[in-house]
Amino acid sequence: MTLLLALNIYAVDIPKQGFGLQIGFAQPILRQNDASMRYSKDSLVNITRLNGFKIGLTYDASYIAGFGSSIGINYTFAGNSTKWEQKNISFSERTQTIYNELEVFVDWQYKFEVAKETYLIAYTGPSIQCGLSFNRTSYMRNEVTDDISVTKTPRYTTETADEALKRINVTWGIGAGFQYQRYFLRGGYEFGLINPYKNQKFEGLDRYTRGRLDQWTIKIGMYLWYND
Repeated sequence: MTLLLALNIYAVDIPKQGFGLQIGFAQPILRQNDASMRYSKDSLVNITRLNGFKIGLTYDASYIAGFGSSIGINYTFAGNSTKWEQKNISFSERTQTIYNELEVFVDWQYKFEVAKETYLIAYTGPSIQCGLSFNRTSYMRNEVTDDISVTKTPRYTTETADEALKRINVTWGIGAGFQYQRYFLRGGYEFGLINPYKNQKFEGLDRYTRGRLDQWTIKIGMYLWYND
């Protein structure tokens, strides 16, 4: 879809278009079934929230009466780190998660002009995300000796069935924004459309495995080139 739109840029007379940079806050949210909910298909109660940033390039075009599209590519880095949690009288544990991904997005949008060179924006559309890394590192501390053992789990390449995730994720997002001259602000939520597990049923477990990788985003940006 992105390639076809790009090729058609020169085939039509687009009155308003721009190319710019954007950066902002990103919160990927991995929602998974809890292992104890063996027969439930809808309880995504195991939630991992990662906080980070998103940066990318965007091409924006208005075709007719405020209707248009915004297409581009983003890089996302996010992570989290838990506090030390006492597991028993001898050991405590903390976990760190780091996530990197690239995405291509296509947003169909409507811009409503509220004043000269000032617009309110509503948009919706898909994105295809490719995970570069999704690593969880567990630190186990011996409270007696103060020794720390480290276990790293790369979730895209691990052979453990209940940990292995797909690199490719497809989302559908909805959001709103504001633009003044060359500057814009956009924010929205993206719903994961595919099950992130590599295995649909874990070996030795009789529960249905299901999950979803969503994302909150808030982006600010500027058009380096803008034809109004």
